[in-house]
This record gives sequence, structure tokens and C-alpha cells, in this order.
Amino acid sequence: MSNAIDQTRRMLSLVTYLRERPGAEVAEVARAFGITERELIGDLNVLPMCGTSFRGGDLLDIDTDGERIWWHNVDDVAQPLRLAADEATALLVAARAVAGLPGLRERDRQALTRAVSKIEDAAGENAESAARIGVTFEAEGTVFADIDRALSEGRLIWLRYWSHGRGELTEREVDPIRLVTEGHTYLEGWCRTSEDRRTFRLDRIAEIKVLDEPANPPRLQPRDLSAGLVAPTADDPQVVVEVGPGGRWVAEYYTHDSAEELPDGGLRITLRSAEPAGLRTLALRLGRDGRITAPAQLAEQARTAALAALEHYRDGQV
Repeated sequence: MSNAIDQTRRMLSLVTYLRERPGAEVAEVARAFGITERELIGDLNVLPMCGTSFRGGDLLDIDTDGERIWWHNVDDVAQPLRLAADEATALLVAARAVAGLPGLRERDRQALTRAVSKIEDAAGENAESAARIGVTFEAEGTVFADIDRALSEGRLIWLRYWSHGRGELTEREVDPIRLVTEGHTYLEGWCRTSEDRRTFRLDRIAEIKVLDEPANPPRLQPRDLSAGLVAPTADDPQVVVEVGPGGRWVAEYYTHDSAEELPDGGLRITLRSAEPAGLRTLALRLGRDGRITAPAQLAEQARTAALAALEHYRDGQV
């Protein structure tokens, strides 16, 4: 799970693997691909959105009960692929755009170029219309390419990063370790500013530079991501959130120490967070469905933020 290209390769292989092994065990498949069961379940959540047509109707009907994996329409999607004109155009435009990303590994660029050539031969006249369309990637796509290049070349990177918990832009020098996908795409690296391992969300990187200096991260044991990318520790500050029936989803979304039933059908949820201030956003999102009750300082900060947001709304500023 080092980057999106690696994940794509793995998922393509996974389709072939599952087609030949109906009812395969989750643990066995994860071992075969050298990934955690959580990573495998993540792939399985994506596969049902894939198929042989952009129009739907022939998507992969793959599901799991947590122990075994079942592919229900393997025969339906095993027919030879036939691309319509719009499908061929979209595929060619996307492939050419990705092949043009700065920092893309040369072997991946060459593989995409060969694939484009084969699709052009099959598409015939449709390939001509695709050639007149161009796509450029901005923001996260460029950041991804720069980080991928830094990883390939073993170079240090400089970031201007929006710290969600602090609510400010910070500048960091980071020895990149790997790219990780968990809902969003993250850079895991050694932050020389904080002298510790840190995780940076790509869409919060405001500016990035690949430096000439070689990266030199300390030898670290790879993090176990089976419990999620953000795994609270016993040393993190404790936060108590009380939610109504409409906020019970918080217990499913956030790792927590306890969830006590309340008389109104809600929950009193106790959780831990390395950056409790970041939970103010949760309080605003909950609205009437929940509130932070402890620690008192954070509860007051959330209340102040909610009142400020309401005032902006009344003034017509949002």
C-alpha cells in the first residue's frame, strides 16, 4: 500500500486471484498479497465500483462476511471487453494525463505509454478525438507526483502544511518514508522539525519542494495500520462527547475507549486524541446531535466556535 499505482497493480491481480478461488478466506488472501486484512477489506470495498463499462450494470459483485470473499457475477464480467467511443476517449485522456505527471516513475510511464498505444490501435477513429482533449492535474496530483519522485530518488522534501489541530500553516523538512491510502492519501515521514514520525494528508499540503539533500530517515519499525491510520494511545488526552440518536455514527467512525447508552437513545463516548482541538470540527458537524462535555476548556472552545459560526451565518457571511 505504498502508493496508488501499487494499489492498482494489486487490485488487478486480486481480480484474477479471486476469480480462480471462489469463497477464498480473507486471512489467506491477505497473506498471499503481503498486506493486512484491513488493507484487503479496503480493496474489496473499491472493487464493487469497478467493472467493464463506465455506464454501470456490469460492476463486480464482490462481497465478504469478514472471513470469506464471494464473487457472485464472475461469469457475467468475464466476457471480452468492448469499448464504446466515449469509453475509449475517456480512457485514453486519463491514461495520457497520468503518463504526463511530473515525477512519475519511468517504468510506470513506459507501461502507460504501451497501454495507450494498444488502446489507440483498438479504438481506431475514436483515438483521434481523444488526442484533441487534454487534462492537467493540480494540487494533490502534483503533490503526489513530487512525493513519489522524492521517494524514488531518496531525497528530502520541504512542506508548507496546514495543521488541522493547530489551525495554522507550518513549515517542515521531512524525510519521506511511504505514501499511505486510508480514505485520503497520506505521506508518512520523519519530520525534522518535530524530530518524530509524522503523517501528512496530501490535500493539506499548501506547497512542496523536493530538495537536493538526500533523505535520511532513522530506521523505524513499519507502523501496524490494521487498527487504522490514526491509532490513539493511552497517553493521548481523553475527550468525552455526548451525542443524541442522530450522532451515534461517531461511535462507529472514531476509535473510542467506551460508549455508554443514554436515556434518550444517544451515547456518552469517551475517546482519546493526540490533537483534541481538532475535535472542534466534530462538534460543529454534530450541531444539535451532540456536544463535547470534557475537558471543560475544549468544550468551551467548541461552544465559542459554534457561536462564531452562527453569527457569521446571521450576518450573511457564509
